[in-house]
Formats: sequence, structure tokens, C-alpha cells
Amino acid sequence: MQSSLARFTVTLSTFFLFTCASLPAHADTVAKTASSAPVPIGDFFNNNAFSGAVMSPDGRHLAVLVSAKGGRVQLYTVELAGMKVSGLTSFEDADIARIAWVNDRRIVYSVADRNIADGDVRHGPGLYAMNIDGSDYRQLASNTSTNRTATGSHIGRATLDWNTRLLATSNVAGSDDVFVTQTKWNTAGKPSSTVHRLNTVTGISKLAASVNGAEEWLMDQHDEVRIAITSDDKTETIHYRENAGMPWRKLHESDLYHAVKGDFSPAFFDANGNFYVRASHHGVEALFLYDLKTATIKDTPLADTPGYDFNGNPVRNHKKLLGLRYETDAVGTIWYDKEMNALQAKIDTLLPNTINVLSVAARAETPFVLVAASSDVEPGVELVYNKETGVLMPLGSRQPAIDPQRMSPKTLVRYKARDGLEIPAYLTLPKGHGGKNLPMVVMVHGGPWVRGGHWNWNAETQFLASRGYAVLEPDYRGSTGYGDAYYKAGWKQWGLKMQDDIADGARWAIAKGHADPQRICIAGASYGGYSTLMGLVNDPDLFKCGINWVGVTDINMMRDGHWTGDSDLSESYTKYGMNDMVGDRVADAAQLKATSPVEQAARITQPLLLGYGGADTRVPISHGRALRDAVSKTNRDVEWVVYQEEGHGWALPKNNIDFWTRAEKLLQRSIGKPAVP
Repeated sequence: MQSSLARFTVTLSTFFLFTCASLPAHADTVAKTASSAPVPIGDFFNNNAFSGAVMSPDGRHLAVLVSAKGGRVQLYTVELAGMKVSGLTSFEDADIARIAWVNDRRIVYSVADRNIADGDVRHGPGLYAMNIDGSDYRQLASNTSTNRTATGSHIGRATLDWNTRLLATSNVAGSDDVFVTQTKWNTAGKPSSTVHRLNTVTGISKLAASVNGAEEWLMDQHDEVRIAITSDDKTETIHYRENAGMPWRKLHESDLYHAVKGDFSPAFFDANGNFYVRASHHGVEALFLYDLKTATIKDTPLADTPGYDFNGNPVRNHKKLLGLRYETDAVGTIWYDKEMNALQAKIDTLLPNTINVLSVAARAETPFVLVAASSDVEPGVELVYNKETGVLMPLGSRQPAIDPQRMSPKTLVRYKARDGLEIPAYLTLPKGHGGKNLPMVVMVHGGPWVRGGHWNWNAETQFLASRGYAVLEPDYRGSTGYGDAYYKAGWKQWGLKMQDDIADGARWAIAKGHADPQRICIAGASYGGYSTLMGLVNDPDLFKCGINWVGVTDINMMRDGHWTGDSDLSESYTKYGMNDMVGDRVADAAQLKATSPVEQAARITQPLLLGYGGADTRVPISHGRALRDAVSKTNRDVEWVVYQEEGHGWALPKNNIDFWTRAEKLLQRSIGKPAVP
């Protein structure tokens, strides 16, 4: 990789204008654009122009990632007192990716390449560090599998191996150290990692923690590695130690797939060394204080979100826990600090149409607060607020070509499935189309054991809405985030009740008058692609076409792999988890055959778009080929596209644009082009 290390200065106005084009438009501009041509498809799928900002521990500087003219992501710094913007470093053949502050004057970062997809990746992220004045640059970890001594004046010793990843920076003021993990794999492909303390100036590292088979680690705010998590077949074990001088001991053991009362997952340590965990509370997960002396969970949760699993993160400085991030129907923050609570109210008044996430410096010496503002129609804008002057200064927009005034609002809805279970879903109605009797796309999320719906800007959803289609995104049973019972209600229900939830959502939209019953299509990726195919099989009267990308087509092939390419699903999941969660090969053989699309291909007669990645190791292309060959025998309206360089989904804008251009044409000919408002 060729790096440009010269520190260069740009004007503040150029920096802001380059990235903030999507800030709220004037009324006359909105009026002019309302009846103009549709938003170009590329505007939805372009790479982010602004990739985020991180505040230094003293609050005097920001590290900022911005795309340059050629599209490469460069690292800038902003001196907040004078709002002076300086370019710090960039690569000619890579993008700056993850960044973190080592101390008030030093930054550590890794790289990626947004111009290539999974199949063409030949380099790792590496690890690099430099001061904000451009001095003391050092490559800390190799970005290739061959570790060699780097040449040039900056480095005089071998770098760490390519499998080195940043875990955390030191919490000690002024320290040049970070903590990294190094992962190795055994002959069965099972990973095991160790933690190392690494000096970013000298490049010297030493072992900080080691537990055989460790896959996850948790540190406290005093630079102690306190928690290690291992797993073996069906069992997960949480290991604990008080400090580096004490031995590890088993804190808790649980079944990976069958939680019982008393199980918990580690969350974080606060500045006082208190340990917090997530555990069940009235059917959903809540956040509790865990007493390490008695090995018990406190009776009353610190935070809970009724109806939703608590999955938030702490907001803290070096002295105390300030608040907690959480997500229910949308993202929010619980503030325990009165000043931060009042500050949130002020900023929400200034920015009433967005969710405003505040970040503060660990040891603030300035009045500056970083604000990330986003919504269902706003991809994301970052700003700086000055608590002394009350001035809110925009930094950058993630997608400056997107005008929020032209996007369509997303609403959380709930409907009853045929067996009475309530299903949460997000409904997006195209702006300016009246909201009634619309062509609709039911978008099924992948996983399936994840939360799919979020109140945020989504490129695929907004693209479809911009073309006049209503979009329904159900979090069908089996989705996570809504409690253990809801999650387990989806076990062994692939193609059955999980599929009924999707169809019942479409029928709910018809009953509400949102969707035209003759103009509904189903779409999704991975499990969502599987569900798309099963929707066409089970409900041909309802779904008039299907859009499947990287979708599972044969459940047993998912378990066993195929001679043309193995899946990267873990052995534990395919050997144990699938039996309970999807179906047992022997006991449920008839069900698995009836609910595998490749076995039911002759029943798929609707127009169908199939897209697969040539480098996909999660759902290898063999899934798509098997379905294509089977369905094409009886269905002549099947479009097949392969992006050889892509993995499990489309990473490159050009492929997203190509695929969704094909999808738009399929929709137009299958369920009709929506009328122009």
C-alpha cells in the first residue's frame, strides 16, 4: 500500500460544503424538487462521503473520515477551538477504516478497500498509528499473511501478524498503549485469541491475557482484562479474573441454544469496577448489576425496555457512567447525569426531526459535544455543539446527495398473525402517492435470528419508495430483540409459521387499504431470499413476483455444504443448533423437504430475479444454481445474475445499482409501474 503521510490543510468551508449538501433545504428548493425526476439510483447506493468522527480524550480535537475526490477515505483532524481542519493521512490504494484515539495527540487506525468486494480481498486491515502533527508514524500490524520487516525511515522492526485487531485503547491519560487481539485457528477451523498490550510508538507488545479457546474479551476502565468467553460445541463459558495477577476462574456456564434462569451475558464495567450483565426480566433481557463477590445478579434492573430486549451500550467518561444507549421502536439514550439530560433536551429542540446521539470526551477540557443526527429520512449528519455559545456547527453528511425532503417516512406498525401472535413491522409509504391501494414490496430480513427492522434510513427501502412502492418490513417470529418467547416461536418454523407471518403482513396491508391485492411482490436476502422463494411457493395468489439475492434454497445443503463450496456456518450450529432451531435431519426429514425451495421449484411460476455472489461462503453459489436449474424447467421468467467478486451481499455500488435496476424492471413488468404523483 502506498501511503500519503504529508499533513495538508483545507479550508473549513470546503470541508463542510463537500460533505453537508443534505442539510435541510429551503422551502423554495423543496417545491422545485418535489415534481422533478426520480432520485438517481446511484444516489441511494453510493459509498458514504462522510464515515464518522471521534473526539479526542481531552475534547480538543476530532478525528474525521471523509471521502476525497477520488473516492478514497482519508483521515482528517479538526482543532475544535478554531475549527481548523487538516488532512492527516491517506492511502492511494486503500481507505482509512476504523479510527481511535490513543491519547490526546495520537491516533491509531486500520484500513480497508471500498473498491473491491469479498472475492478480491487480498489484504487485512493492518494497524497504524501517528501523531496529529504527522510525526511518529508507525505500522504496527501487517496487512498481509506474510509478516516482514517494513522498509523506509518510519519502521525499523517487524510488525505484528496480519491477524491482529484493535480491542481497546488505554484508559490511562497520556498512555501510548493500545490493546489488541491475535487470533489463531486450529485444524478444525475453531478460533482462539489472546490479548496483547501494544505500545504504538515503539511497536513493542507483551501478552496481557490468554485463555485457551477464548473468542471474546471484556476489559474494565483500568486497563484490566477481566472477562474471557469460550465455547465448546453446545456450551458457552464465561471466565473471570480480578486483575492480571490473579488466576482465571469459571464465572458461569450455559447452553448456547437453550437459556435457563440465571443465565446472563457480560455487558460492561463502569469506572468504579462494577460489572453489568444482560439477563432475563419479565420475558425480555434487561441490564443488571452483577455482584462478583457473591456471583449473583441483583434483583432490580438498572435499565429495562418493556417489550424489547435491552441491547444498549454505556455512555461514560473516566469518572462515571453518564447514561445508556438503547433501542425500542427507535434509538434513544437514558441519561443518569443531569447535565447531559438537560443538554439532550436542548439539542433535541434545535434538531427536532432527528434522533440525536451525543458523544462526550473522556476527560473533557472543552465545552464541545459531538452530535450524530439521523432518522428514517436522513442517512446521518454529524455536528459539533458548543455548550458555552449554544452554537451547533455541521461537520458532514454520510450521503450528501440524499435530500431528506424527498425521502419517505417509516412507521412502526403491529398486526396479528393468523394464530393471534402480534408481529412488529416497519411500513414505508411512498411520499406523494396517497398511501392507498399501492403496489407493495414485502421485504424479508435475513438471519433469521436477528432484529431486522429499525427506524433508520435504508437504501433499498427508500429506493423502492422513491419509485412509488410501499415497503413492509416484518420482524416475523424468530426475530430477536423482542424476548425469548418470540425468538423461540420461530424454531422449526422455516417455511411454516414464520412464512405465515410474512403473508399475514401483506394481507394486513391489503385490509388497511395500503396495498393493492393484485400488485404485491416479495423480496429478501439470505434467509430473506429463502423466504422469498417459499412465499412464491406457499402464497402464489398473494405474491406476484420475487426478488431473491444470496438466498438459501436447500436446508440440508446449508447443513452439509456442497462439493462446489463449503459454507462458513460454524460446526456447532450445523451440528447442534440447526437440529433445534431449523429441523432434525432424520426426525424432521419430511418437513425439511417440504420447506426447501429447491424441492418445491416446480410450484414457483411467478417472475423471479435470482442474484448470487461468486465468493459467498455463507450461502455458496451452489444454492442459487440448484434452484435456477430446477425452477427454469417450468418457469421461463427467471433472471439469473452472478457477481463473481461479491460475497454474502453486495459491497460495491456498481453491483447494487445493477441489481436494483434489474429489480425495478421486474417490478414494473410484474406489478405495474406506479403512477407519478
